[in-house]
Amino acid sequence: MSAADWRASIEAAASRLREQGRGFVRETPLWKLSGSLFGISQPGVEVWLKLEHLQASGSFKARGMMNRLLSNTIPASGAIVASGGNAGIATAGAAQALGVHCEVYLPELSSEAKRARLRALGAQVVIGGAAYSDALAACLARQRESAALLTHAYDQQEVVAGAGTLGREIEGQGGLPDSVLVSVGGGGLIGGLAAWFERRARVVALEPELAPTLLRAREAGQPVDVEVSGIAADSLGARRIGNFAWELTQAHVGDALLLPDAAIRCAQLWLWKELKLAVEPAAALPLAALQSGAYQPRSGEKICLIICGANVDPGTLN
Repeated sequence: MSAADWRASIEAAASRLREQGRGFVRETPLWKLSGSLFGISQPGVEVWLKLEHLQASGSFKARGMMNRLLSNTIPASGAIVASGGNAGIATAGAAQALGVHCEVYLPELSSEAKRARLRALGAQVVIGGAAYSDALAACLARQRESAALLTHAYDQQEVVAGAGTLGREIEGQGGLPDSVLVSVGGGGLIGGLAAWFERRARVVALEPELAPTLLRAREAGQPVDVEVSGIAADSLGARRIGNFAWELTQAHVGDALLLPDAAIRCAQLWLWKELKLAVEPAAALPLAALQSGAYQPRSGEKICLIICGANVDPGTLN
């Protein structure tokens, strides 16, 4: 798809979510703070926190999952998805809002907090293997039997365009930031943001050192399978970058940074202790990039941190 086609797809998704989404997808706050609060010494830096963890279902995934369901005829067997947790919760929530059945395949590493949330939403939960790729294989086999509408966690056009509405919303709320720092797993979120911002803002890809799907793809010149583990694996545990994300990041994203688990955990705890934001590890990578020095702001820069998800056990924030 061309850049113009992607922008049109995102605009259509925004309209669809507003007019047909039954109020499921929310406009989330954009919080503008001084860079000095975050220990940034460069003068005039402004840090924008896009509080997408306050989204319906607790993550940005609500946008893409609802857009996928609204863009297709849903059969009597409902919707089906494989997920580390967040895409499943978003699909289950969207399905509940639309009054359709939902079946979610999870890997063994998914958290009990996310499993409980799924059951509360009325989803049929199936543990489909050790890792996300195993759950996806089991999900695809089941979908061939049931003919349910498959919602992919990150690699469908409607899912990426739905995620892109987040970028559209940021620009509508605060204008154009200089840079956008975003976590990468399978790449649906960064794909959508890259499609919206293109090169008008500097979109920076952030990955855990133990789950470097985009970095390894860039080294190989194409998407490849990667072993994944670590603190954020339940959200960023895709073993291969999505095809849409690969194309969009190749076109619009220059920087791809790796962050250690220790820095991610430190940022997660800082967000809770200092700002009372209870978020999962995947949502802390943008702050970790600033706190660790992996990303160096320029004087006067407006930096948007995507706080992408809140499906975390509060008991872990000690």
